[in-house]
Amino acid sequence: MEVLIIIVIVILVIILAKYNNLVKARNKVRQAESGVDVYLNQRFDLIPNLVECVKGYSKHEKEIFTEITNLRTTYMKQPKDIKNAEKLNNKMNQIIAVAENYPELKANEQYLNLQKTLTKLESQLQAARRIYNTEVTDYNNKIYTVPSNIVAKLFGFKEAKLFEIEEYKKENINVNFED
Repeated sequence: MEVLIIIVIVILVIILAKYNNLVKARNKVRQAESGVDVYLNQRFDLIPNLVECVKGYSKHEKEIFTEITNLRTTYMKQPKDIKNAEKLNNKMNQIIAVAENYPELKANEQYLNLQKTLTKLESQLQAARRIYNTEVTDYNNKIYTVPSNIVAKLFGFKEAKLFEIEEYKKENINVNFED
């Protein structure tokens, strides 16, 4: 009888330890996701400044500016929507490509400072994405490996999604200036 009680207690301790490890891993994923969101918000807060700076040099690119403004507004309404963030990211790359065709703009100090800040934020965002993917992989490994997979299934832990860029977004951006 004592042996049975000891076995039950050991099993409960193992279950509790595995549960706690899964909760900690899930919280790390959430924290990493929040880190990505912070850098996206910082980047998107720079957008109005960049748009205004470039707008003065490239009046006929109004369509891109309007689209960027609309995408930024959409993202701000749903900040954790990675799809909207990626659409906005692609348009930001287009506006930078547009700016490269204006030598006076490339020499403008305000533009250069904005571009440096965006470059720095992009680097931090890439690091945050790597951290997020590392935490997601660690969490998912815990969900699928024995014995924590049993505890994960018992308590309804779900697989987290890795941050991935769609294939077409990996290609270079082509900006067409002809009407």
